Amino acid sequence: MLEGYRIVGRRAADIAADVERAVGAGELEPGQLLPPMRELAVELGVNPNTVASAYRTLRERGVIETDGRRGSRVRAKPATTGREYDRLDVPEGVRDMADGNPDPALLPSLARAFAAAGEESDRDPVRYGDTLVEPELARIARADLDADGVPAGPLTVTSGSLDAIERVLGAHLRPGDTVAVEDPGWGGLLDLVPALGLRTAPVGVDDDGPLPDDVRRALDAGARALIVTDRAQNPTGAAVSAPRARALRAVLREHPEVLLIEDDHGHGIVDLPVHPLAGTTGHWVFVRSVAKAYGPDLRLAVLTGDPVTVDRVAGRHRLGPGWVSRVLQRAVVRLWSDGALDTRAVAAAYGDRRALLIAALAERGVAAHGRSGLNVWIPVPDETAAVARLLHGGWSVAPGARFRMNAPPGIRVTVATLTDAETGPLADAIAATARPAPARGRA
Repeated sequence: MLEGYRIVGRRAADIAADVERAVGAGELEPGQLLPPMRELAVELGVNPNTVASAYRTLRERGVIETDGRRGSRVRAKPATTGREYDRLDVPEGVRDMADGNPDPALLPSLARAFAAAGEESDRDPVRYGDTLVEPELARIARADLDADGVPAGPLTVTSGSLDAIERVLGAHLRPGDTVAVEDPGWGGLLDLVPALGLRTAPVGVDDDGPLPDDVRRALDAGARALIVTDRAQNPTGAAVSAPRARALRAVLREHPEVLLIEDDHGHGIVDLPVHPLAGTTGHWVFVRSVAKAYGPDLRLAVLTGDPVTVDRVAGRHRLGPGWVSRVLQRAVVRLWSDGALDTRAVAAAYGDRRALLIAALAERGVAAHGRSGLNVWIPVPDETAAVARLLHGGWSVAPGARFRMNAPPGIRVTVATLTDAETGPLADAIAATARPAPARGRA
């Protein structure tokens, strides 16, 4: 029935578990076609509805995908093999420019903020049933959102931006729906969408953000959601400009039913203004995390949006984790209130490092991209060869395959800790790998 593997089980849960175990063990390979539901039901001696329920569970878990009459097959990229874990080991003595982390030297000290939050929690402990969001955190966050032109809306808190995006997608979409995503785009997001049983529609990106014509094509073709990174786009450093925002709003007005998700994780490390698209469609959210500016271990993001969406997210969150630690929220409030981070100085530091590398590459005839954030994106003819040659030369960079679907090859360089003295040698090494190798002459 499946070339060497026989699915077993009498209940839907057992059938689904057997298939998922076989995929994890490699006994069912990516792309392998599963039996039609009625055929498998006959083979197992169960009702076809039992198999249908099993297949539905597998789709929701991101193990298989179904394409109408073409049937169901094991996902070509199972959810258990995330792009973010497809990393090269960095040998001793090699400079790591691939990890995507902020510069530890630019992160604020957390000790005083958490001590103050702990003392406050001793005086006023949080109990079951208390409000989900620290009032002072909501006040400060809302004031910042108002200043940036983000429409008024209720506010909640999640454990980081990816957690927020997952909850928003789950609040509105069902397995099989299509989500328009940036290409190149954040590897974690490119894994998350199919893991939820959703389809991806790639949208091209330039320095000013998603391409309006690509967005229109995706939405015209039936994509039910669009995810946009406003600034510090990973991996390209794109930032949505004012003209691009106007063009994207015009496209979105043609599709008011589309769910719009904006990720502004660059807040606090970027000196370019944000140009929000929020409010153009009926259902929308705008998400800001504190990880890049204050530290990756601060798993907190603020989310605002239309009342229906925020209510669904907060309600579902209450049924699961309940809330994001109010001690953590109070610590973030203290960091904000005390001015623990000089955001202008941080943004300037990252901006200088990007600009120096991009200029050095330009002097060597290599085009590179990076308007904002921590990373520079460099198109290359063969990213596998480029990564290998750079590693041999003492530099570890991220392969573009972690971030792209249909986009051309490239490499991502994280400049967060790049020093002035390193910029020239790194540019030399990249220039030597970013051009096609000369053709060999015939003997």
